[in-house]
Amino acid sequence: MGKLWPLILVIMANTFYNIAAREIPQSLDPFFSLTFAYFIAMLISGGLYFVYNPIENLVGEFAKLDWFTLLFGLCIIGLEYGYIYIYRTGWKISIASLVSNIVLAVFLLLVGLFLYKEQITFSQAVGMVLCLIGLILIGR
Repeated sequence: MGKLWPLILVIMANTFYNIAAREIPQSLDPFFSLTFAYFIAMLISGGLYFVYNPIENLVGEFAKLDWFTLLFGLCIIGLEYGYIYIYRTGWKISIASLVSNIVLAVFLLLVGLFLYKEQITFSQAVGMVLCLIGLILIGR
């Protein structure tokens, strides 16, 4: 279960994430919704930080921040806003996440290859082709 629990957490969180993104009222401004959601997330993650770390570590943690943390924050906003609007424009919950995650998986396989010099195995290449075939079938 050591390597499996984070995957289970991601799957469960992503399931409820998509349900929540789809159910945000059309009349609610998405940026207000995101602001409130991240306020709650800030309170919880900040609280958990202090549960696991002494307050003396806080200054040292600020020193470790780099531009990737800023990029991460910007990406989160794009991701959240995109998911809210993917459902507002009429995508079905059963298709939107599937399509976006298939394209993401193929894209990240290429990022791994070109940016991180990871090796692509034959089975990964076949999997990528099958994903692309799946997208064609979904689109029919």
